[in-house]
Amino acid sequence: MDQTFEKRKKIIYEFICDDMYVPMKLKELAILLQVPKEQRSELKAVMDALEAEGKVHVSQKGKYLKGVGRTLRGVYQAHPRGFGFVTIEGETDDIFIPEKETNGALHGDTVEILLTASPEGKRKEGKIVKITERGTAKIVGLYQVAKGKHYGFVIPDNQRFLQDIFVPEERAKGAVDGHKVVVELTSYGSDNAKPEGKIVEILGHVNDPGVDIMSIVKSYDLPVEFPEKVMNQAERVPEEVSDADMAGRKDLREWVMVTIDGEDAKDLDDAVSLTRTEDGKNWILGVHIADVANYVQERSALDREALHRGTSVYLADRVIPMLPHRLSNGICSLNAGVDRLAMSCIMTVDAKGDVIDHEICESVIRVNERMSYTSVKKILEDHDEEETTRYIDLVPMFEEMEQLAGILRNRRHQRGSIDFDFPESKIMLDEEGHPMEIHSYDRNVATKIIEDFMLLANETVAEEYYWREIPFVYRVHETPDEDKIKKLAILINNFGYSLHISDEVRPGQIQKLLAKIQGTPQETMISRLALRSMKQARYTPENDGHFGLAARYYTHFTSPIRRYPDLQIHRIIKDDLRGRMNEKKMEHYQTILPEVTRQASETERRAEEAERETIRLKKAEYMEAHIGEVFEGVISGITNWGIYVELSNTIEGLVHVANMYDDHYDYYEDRYEMVGEHTGKTYKLGETVYVRVIDADCLTRTIDFEMADEGDMEDGEE
Repeated sequence: MDQTFEKRKKIIYEFICDDMYVPMKLKELAILLQVPKEQRSELKAVMDALEAEGKVHVSQKGKYLKGVGRTLRGVYQAHPRGFGFVTIEGETDDIFIPEKETNGALHGDTVEILLTASPEGKRKEGKIVKITERGTAKIVGLYQVAKGKHYGFVIPDNQRFLQDIFVPEERAKGAVDGHKVVVELTSYGSDNAKPEGKIVEILGHVNDPGVDIMSIVKSYDLPVEFPEKVMNQAERVPEEVSDADMAGRKDLREWVMVTIDGEDAKDLDDAVSLTRTEDGKNWILGVHIADVANYVQERSALDREALHRGTSVYLADRVIPMLPHRLSNGICSLNAGVDRLAMSCIMTVDAKGDVIDHEICESVIRVNERMSYTSVKKILEDHDEEETTRYIDLVPMFEEMEQLAGILRNRRHQRGSIDFDFPESKIMLDEEGHPMEIHSYDRNVATKIIEDFMLLANETVAEEYYWREIPFVYRVHETPDEDKIKKLAILINNFGYSLHISDEVRPGQIQKLLAKIQGTPQETMISRLALRSMKQARYTPENDGHFGLAARYYTHFTSPIRRYPDLQIHRIIKDDLRGRMNEKKMEHYQTILPEVTRQASETERRAEEAERETIRLKKAEYMEAHIGEVFEGVISGITNWGIYVELSNTIEGLVHVANMYDDHYDYYEDRYEMVGEHTGKTYKLGETVYVRVIDADCLTRTIDFEMADEGDMEDGEE
């Protein structure tokens, strides 16, 4: 390094650090330091070097300021419009990165940033000064051959990757125009050159059935095929429960119990039973969970693969299981009429919904009936004569279940539990994977029964092991950040609602707000904003309570077939029940649980994002077949770029201001209204409108509407 250059850097940096220094532009700095015109390029090089080191930064007006503190490290989240955000662990808000300050970072990169602005009440801004670790090695996209050239480009599916990837012909692996491919980056590009890569996998033609979902699978790096060693181990798992496995367990095979799941479910991991105590005053509720840990031993190939996957992933046209089907649909599935090993949480519940006694044990069970949510709903809600007659022996138990579930739900409500009841999408696909029908999947009496019973078992198990002071896995949902709740309070005040914030935010306050807005035009939007103000639930060895459920103790005990944390705590419980929880075991779990919970939380996020992406994709594909048609919908959101409208089938699209032809519309943020400048026509949240589908893009997963009239509905759908 040129010693003269370094000396100049030091002198200029000391000058800028002086208390008497006033921020100035390069020309002003040069004049003050008496730098001749012919040497100002050298001064610029010095300032650029200081800026790259984070010692100075340049304001939007081009003035040089002393660097704002130390650099921060985080993960860069790119936006399709060029700018991005950096998520810093431990920080409540992301740092905004303007497009000119991204410094070549790609979505997912770990970067070091320097804060350049921290305006009061606004989002902090920064600039990326260093890329410490690349977050993406492979990208999924559409291969296009450059016409008449010996190369091609991969257009990334993920809109956050802003540049096409150059692929020389010899590295195309024989891909042709229109193939969906996986490209491995060999160069990340620069200001003057595109990123380069080589194709490592061809998924098929863009129009081939299933290729669209497989592209998402590959984009999220979801493991599909099980390694040979894992499959070999799965093949050695017995198909029936042995007498040796049943030894020493609580025999509950005479207990009447059922599974209640969706019609298409194959991995049945929870069964329920309910009776009255002899005096008839209390209930004995049994929640019986598949004992997966009996077949998946710690550190085995099966276990390592399950930890790697973290969770089963439920996509629109397929399930990517955590465990091989031989286990998940076989010996671990609580199929009716066969002996199965279980972990049972047997609770004595009083008339108030309090658990006054409980037992957690290893058991052997035999499910009486495999029930569906639809069937139980027909019995309890619809009073269907045929269904009631078919299951006449079980009807009294179902009626008791409905009664107890209602008591448990009311008890949770009284303590402040928050219930965000957003409609889920149910997508029906044809044999080639094309969406035929999309509608909302509503919760009914049967889904609520299972939800209420599982919640109670999870709380009971969590409380037991918290007080036992045994290393454990908790499902925590921390108290929301106070600033975010204050912003929510300001927003809802514009609609005439209030949120009283005392020393600490309490779930009951959010619950009361949701009750006030129920049935109002603002319900959907305020509910979503309230949800966004919350922190994400996660797994951790520390019990920090569950804010959303207003629960002091909570865990995930009830789904070990599809969630690794549940499998992990089953092992802990079994070690405890069998008297193996000695000091060495305690130390072992204390050592591994931080990494297990971190991995489980990350794989859960990945699965959720992939699931949402497939739903958005299939909704866009569905609406491609309805372009030109008119639908009735409700205004679900208003922004300065347009109006979001949600249809009754849960599909949401945007009426962009550019497509509002009848007037120039202004957005009034304080009222969340769009108002026509000349006509005075006003669009408000919750208002029923009619929209025509004008575009649907499967690549960007977006749907565009324009306003229409009710009279145009004859060619559309309701």
